[in-house]
Amino acid sequence: MAEEHYLELSENPVQFEHASSVNNVFFDEANKQVFAVRSGGATGVVVKGPDDKSSVAFRMDDKGEVKCIKFSIGNKILAVQRTSKSVDFINFIPDYPHTEFTQECKTRNASILGFCWTSWNEIVFITDQGVEFYQVFPDKRNLKLLKSQSINVNWYQYCPETAVILLSTTVQGNVLQPLAFKNGNVSKMSKFEIELPVIPKPAKLSLSERDVAMATIYGQLYVMYLKHHSRTANSPGAEVVLYHLPREGPCKKSHVLKLNTTGKFALNIVDNLVVVHHQSSQTSLIFDIRLKEPDCSVNTQQPVLPARSIHPYRIPLSGSAVVPSQPPVPCQLYSSSWSVFQPDIIISASEGYLWYLQVKLPPTVKLLQDKGKLMDFLLRRRDCKMVILSVCSQILEGSEKAELPVVATVFDKLNQVYKEYLEAEQSYAAAVESGPSRGAATQKRPVRTQAVIDQSDMYTHVLSSFSERKGVSHKFIIAVLMEYIRSLNQYQITVQHYLYELVIKTLVQHNLFYMLHQFLQYHVLNDSKPLACLLLSLEGTYPPAHQLSLDMLKRLSTANDEIVEVLLSKQQVLGALRFIRSVGAHDNVSARKFLDAARQTGDQMLFYTVFRSFQQRNQRLRGSPAFNPGEHCEEHVTHFKQLFGEQAMMKASTV
Repeated sequence: MAEEHYLELSENPVQFEHASSVNNVFFDEANKQVFAVRSGGATGVVVKGPDDKSSVAFRMDDKGEVKCIKFSIGNKILAVQRTSKSVDFINFIPDYPHTEFTQECKTRNASILGFCWTSWNEIVFITDQGVEFYQVFPDKRNLKLLKSQSINVNWYQYCPETAVILLSTTVQGNVLQPLAFKNGNVSKMSKFEIELPVIPKPAKLSLSERDVAMATIYGQLYVMYLKHHSRTANSPGAEVVLYHLPREGPCKKSHVLKLNTTGKFALNIVDNLVVVHHQSSQTSLIFDIRLKEPDCSVNTQQPVLPARSIHPYRIPLSGSAVVPSQPPVPCQLYSSSWSVFQPDIIISASEGYLWYLQVKLPPTVKLLQDKGKLMDFLLRRRDCKMVILSVCSQILEGSEKAELPVVATVFDKLNQVYKEYLEAEQSYAAAVESGPSRGAATQKRPVRTQAVIDQSDMYTHVLSSFSERKGVSHKFIIAVLMEYIRSLNQYQITVQHYLYELVIKTLVQHNLFYMLHQFLQYHVLNDSKPLACLLLSLEGTYPPAHQLSLDMLKRLSTANDEIVEVLLSKQQVLGALRFIRSVGAHDNVSARKFLDAARQTGDQMLFYTVFRSFQQRNQRLRGSPAFNPGEHCEEHVTHFKQLFGEQAMMKASTV
């Protein structure tokens, strides 16, 4: 069932020397770097990051066992913790002294639990008695204490995206204090309590670091708590409880994700989906917190899709001793040696691999039967465009009558996102036009995500091929095309003429002229010049199309030149003249164009009438019947003389 694995490990993992008795492995969540430290660094430290820029190798003196090691942002300064009292620093900035310098924690009798870099030169020490926020001066090789905060700390977590540190306080550990760090400042966010399933007596640490994770989902910061069931017979199984952590205001319990099972779990966030790995069943579940259950202050949610294992992964053998024909070794998924980090990282220290977890969208299509829900799910994913378009094509292959309401729902969901993007573009353009004084500087250009599926996408990938499908009733084809146009109109999106052309071509192909007539008569198809020209081209197949086209051009009122061209091409020269007079444009038209057309008909009296008409215009405008040289009518004057003689010419001039 390979097609049903909707999660997979990245194809090119970050490889590092696996953990052993001589090699310690550390991971820094902020820079996504793995440190392989051999013999305390004396025989080398190899740092592997997501790209070559963040990868580096160096040596340092062995001054005891390394507890924690991290680079500041941009690999500028290295911080190494070897004791519970101090942190050592080494400059990696070119032309700065490379000698180590040390900072001891200021609080007496405190033990350093760890540290976090919040910028390239700002660092936070977290101790069991609070936090100490420092600025590092690499040139002077010292640190300055910016702020300190006293609070009892059991353990901490750091979210690098938001520079928020979460401290576990109180005896039971379930009162959490978040702190936000920015530009040398630290601000307290609202403290909150996590409800424990069982309150132990006497009180002891009951909330462990392993059961809590912090991550950004849909641009908002959440604390995720893995709530294991209380050991009762009717227990519903474990849950993931989400607490929304705003910058200001109280922290609220917002979602409860039902796991419907018990055991050991780990959490990742991939493409704004909460992924819960279950070790004993070797499967994962995914939740989309935007798929809301209506009328519920705390959203209780079931998994979006049935539980599935991560796609099987084979580790390619490497090294000089490898025989080329040797097959890759299957990797043990959900291994107890796996470490899971936010948002989407899985590390196997024993094998020396770091993977990024990825969601594959095509397998989700078969697993989510409700097409409306499927669209809501797909529209929020990163690489969704081609999957959505293929789903649209698949729906149109379904049973006709039953599918039309589904088709309508899908089109509306797509066009709602399309409209929101168009509106954002418009307001951005308006802000830019009004200049920086009106807040244009603060407005960001809207990002066109793959969820924006416009008319050309639908036309190219879905509708044009669907309209030519064999074995589908033409009424269903027309109904689908009109449904898409209805949806665009509903969201006040201007319909592109090529969609109307597709409708007209389909109607003509199936000889549905009465329907075409009705669509035009009741303005179901909006007037446009390209549409009028298309109608004209249909005159041979459907004669009334000529008049329908002219009526449309008249309604457009900006299409006078086109109407004249059409009438002249049909040799309706007098009709064209009458039309030009009716719209008051007779004085400005080219006499030569009309005389050319009249002469081509071979009708001498028609030529005479048109020639006389323009002579009269010349007389009225300039007091003389003669044509200006710029009008290039000399050959027509000669032709007139040949047909009707000099006298007729003179007679004409006295009219």
